[in-house]
Amino acid sequence: MVRPERRTVRDLRKGNRAVLLRTLYFAGPTSRHELTGLTGLSAASVSNVTGDLIADGVVVEAGLVESDGGRPRVLLRVDPEFGYAIGVDVGETHVRVELFDLDMNERAKADHPLHPSRHDVGLVAEHILSGIDAVLAESGVDPGRVLGVGIGVPGIVESGPEALIHAQTFGWDAVPLGTLLRAGTSLPLYVDNGAKTMGQAELWFGAGRGTRHTIVALIGSGAGASIITDGITYRGANSSAGEWGHTKIEFRGRACRCGGRGCLEAYIGAESILARAGMPAGTVDEQAVLAELVASGHPVVDETADYLGAGLANLINLFNPERIVIGGWAGLLLGQHRMTRIKQAAAENSLAQPYETASIVLGRLGPDAVALGAATLVMEEFLLGRTAPAASQPTAS
Repeated sequence: MVRPERRTVRDLRKGNRAVLLRTLYFAGPTSRHELTGLTGLSAASVSNVTGDLIADGVVVEAGLVESDGGRPRVLLRVDPEFGYAIGVDVGETHVRVELFDLDMNERAKADHPLHPSRHDVGLVAEHILSGIDAVLAESGVDPGRVLGVGIGVPGIVESGPEALIHAQTFGWDAVPLGTLLRAGTSLPLYVDNGAKTMGQAELWFGAGRGTRHTIVALIGSGAGASIITDGITYRGANSSAGEWGHTKIEFRGRACRCGGRGCLEAYIGAESILARAGMPAGTVDEQAVLAELVASGHPVVDETADYLGAGLANLINLFNPERIVIGGWAGLLLGQHRMTRIKQAAAENSLAQPYETASIVLGRLGPDAVALGAATLVMEEFLLGRTAPAASQPTAS
């Protein structure tokens, strides 16, 4: 028989703190009176917990607002400079490291190029660590004010301290990225699939905000997706859910980088688009070359839009989302120039009812969404009360 879990007063207070902090973060400047209505907590609980948050420096006053027949009410907000989060995007052609304040304003950025066919894990780890040093130096932020480092990577990420990465397109098989990085930094590390980090960024701040059932498709050199159901990212049995690029679009079709054939990625990923257009393999500046193809009206671009629409139709039929967000640098480029064709292909290959209830839109956060989303991994822990800047913690005696 399972014994009921005992909740202490401390547990209750910690839970109330997390509810208030998260509400304040997403609602923006809010009065204590409004927080009572938004959270369902009592006025006394709101007063006590916000008092603690102010005393800890997490929350600050943000002006006054007129009230009905009484004194003006004080607005509260999370102090954007209480701490900082670092987000890392490990992509096919770059390692991008960005430092954000708690409002997710970028304070510094470092970029390291990668050759599309060379992803040595030692080099990637070196770029991440040097990027962390670079953004701290550029911003002048004390490392003790950093809440942690979030990292978005391709492939499947096993949870745990080693953060084992299985990325076939990189040639990585159970690579212990977490262990490698901890040899060079003491900052807390949070690693997840890049499509999932971008999905969370769009859900929190971008085109997915306000939705509960959303799919965010990341299309760059390859393709992946973040499936959000009832506001939560769906991960599956071992966190491999969302490998949309390796669903089959054509039986025994084109060879894919994963070793299979007929994968969607082999038709809509930028690397495959260039190959189908007769471009040399390993083109370093994929973005510039693909932009030229799109601008020239090359027939492979229209064909790609059709495949992309069919791939989105599979997501609509399987998951019945209220919104699909197209992101990633190649996805944004295709969507900006071929959205009508993409939607037409999606409609032709979807069941009528789920298609009518799903909107297909472009991501709002641009090509840096993976790094921003990686930083939200850090913010998620902070909003749950699981982490704080080292500089704000009491010194051990």
